[in-house]
Order: sequence, then C-alpha cells, then structure tokens
Amino acid sequence: MKALIPQAPDESAGIIVVIPCLRERAIRETLESLVKCTLPKCAVEVIVLINHSETAPEETKLFNLKTKEELDDWISRNEQKGISFFAVGPAELRKKWAGAGLARKKGMDEAILRFNSIKRKDGIIVSLDADTLVEANYLLEIESHFKTNKSHVGATIAFSHQTGKLEQEHRRGIELYEQYLAYYKRALDFAGYPHSMFTVGSAFAVTAQAYVKRGGMNRRRAGEDFYFLQNLVQIGKVGEIRTTTVHPSARLSDRVPFGTGPVLQKWMAGEEDLTQTYNFDAFIDLKAFFDRATNFYLVNKAGFEKIADELPEPVAAFLVQDDFFKDIAELNANCASAGVFEKRFFQKFNAFRILKYLNFVHAGFYPKAGLEEQCSKLDSQFGY
Repeated sequence: MKALIPQAPDESAGIIVVIPCLRERAIRETLESLVKCTLPKCAVEVIVLINHSETAPEETKLFNLKTKEELDDWISRNEQKGISFFAVGPAELRKKWAGAGLARKKGMDEAILRFNSIKRKDGIIVSLDADTLVEANYLLEIESHFKTNKSHVGATIAFSHQTGKLEQEHRRGIELYEQYLAYYKRALDFAGYPHSMFTVGSAFAVTAQAYVKRGGMNRRRAGEDFYFLQNLVQIGKVGEIRTTTVHPSARLSDRVPFGTGPVLQKWMAGEEDLTQTYNFDAFIDLKAFFDRATNFYLVNKAGFEKIADELPEPVAAFLVQDDFFKDIAELNANCASAGVFEKRFFQKFNAFRILKYLNFVHAGFYPKAGLEEQCSKLDSQFGY
C-alpha cells in the first residue's frame, strides 16, 4: 500500500486523528477546535482525507479541490510543536465502494502505515467527522484513557450534538434522537447484553494493534462505525470516555441511507416520529432470555425447545423463526466450559441479532410506544 503522506511521522507520534471530508464547509471549524486542545505528552497527527466518488458531479470535485487549497493554507498558518495537520486528496473513490466507510478506512489505513513506520503498536487512531467540534481536553483524555486502561482495544467518546443555531422543531428532533440513543443503550444494559455502546462515527478511538487484528475499517457506505465497533468488541474491551465530549453537527443530510442526518431529515419532513420507540417490554423479554444464556450449555434439540417454551412468547417465537438452535449446537461443539460458552453466546446473539429480534417482535407482538413512557419504565427498573 502506497503512503498518502510523503512526510515521515514524528517519532513520538502516539495519536492520529482521522477525518473524512466530502464537500464539507465546516472543516476549518473542526480543525480550529483541535488546534486549541491542550496537547498530550505524545505527538499528535490529524489526517483530513478529502474524498469523492469517481462519478461525483464536477461541482463536488471543484469544491473539494478548493477545500484542499484552503486547508493547505490554513495548515501553513497554524504550525505548532506537538500537533501536525495533513490535508490528503482529493481522493477519488471507486463508484462501487465510495462512501463514509471507504473514506474512513483509507485515512485509518494511512494511520497504520505511519504507526508501523515508527514501530508504535500502541498508537491510538481516533475517528472524527468534518462537522464536529471537540473540547479543549479531548486529546488529553483520550491519551489518559488508554494509559489507564491498557487492556482496552478501543473506546467510545461522549457526544452531544450542536443545537445552538437550530430552529425549534429541528432542535426538538435532535433532542429526541439523543434521548432514544441513550434509552436504547441503557435498555441493552438492563437486558444484560455485555457490549452495549454508542456507535457514532465521530466519537470513538481504537488502538493500532486492535485495528489490524480486527481487519481494519469496513467499506460500508453508511453504518461503518456500528459494524466496526460491534466487531471490535469480539476481540477485547471497548471502554467509554466520559471526561470529554465531542459535538457533532445536527444538520439534515441525505448523503447516507441511515444515521443522524437522514433521521432528522425524515423528522422535519413528517416522515419519522421520533417520539415513538421500541417497547420496553421487548427488552424485559430479552432479559429473561439472556438471564438463562448458560442454561443452553450442552443442551440437545429437545432441551433447547424446553427452555424456549419457558421463555416469553415473543422471544421464543424469534428463536424458532431465526433457527437459533443451529448456533447453540455450533457453540456446544466448540466450547470447553460454560464460561467460554457464555462469552461466545454473545458473539452469536450480538447487536445485529438484537436489532433483528426487535424488528421481529415489533412486527408481530408489540407496538412501538412513547419514548418518554419507555424511558420512565426503564428508570423504574434502575430505581430512579
């Protein structure tokens, strides 16, 4: 793989922030927030991967070329010891794969090349977006987290969307969306899922070693962050940095098929009701299932069906419809102890399968319900 940046990295580089940038007007504000950060002990690099599809309109290509010129100028005027900025591109991405995933991957793969060249296996790759602002302690807290938690393969970072300039309905939409994200994560905690986390592309970090071990970033056009992080937890602990916060834009967008931008766009168009969410009863059923996970160790088909019959009807129906016994049989053929079985159980019934379950039970058993009410039900379970 050919390097995108000709300059050699600083020998003390320990954090590389990767920012995909497509037709982005706010990128300089993002860089301004980074340059104001208190710097950690290690050197920091920031890679802005300017990109577009090979079939992008000429207007987009010209916009990106102008962005490159402006960023090169900005970089030349903001040189300082301890942090280096690089504007790469514009990179033309193959039509088949062009999107957020491939752009993030190219930037992160470049970070790996740079860490490898200075033999820095413990280097940290940070994912950030080109419309996101960071707080002054951002870099310090990322460094501190991985120094304190040496076994962690990654970490998510607290986030709060920018709302200051939004009209009332738009602000209401992002507030509901953030409330939903918090509800969903806490409901998974309640159910006993061990890998609940926020999956926001502008708010996570991963060690260089874990990035390589996991096979790198995927090339998905959307949801690449969700898939990457849910796969990352299969190889180690993904922590949570709550001592600093990133502030993504809450703008409307149709660049990707799902995520914050499209959800807000549908909300503003009256096509999405963010006041409704997954019924909390579905998570109560899921908890009943997860509480009995180890009961499936060494069971045959008859034993599996007996346990399933004792579970709430919605989750039992899903296990049959999804042929989950096939996975249980595979686990039992390859797990030497109940402890290993339980750990690998949640590799089978992972975040992807939970979403599949929720969609199944809301199609045939439970209606969507009011977000406020479901949050109250969840709070009562935690004694609030």
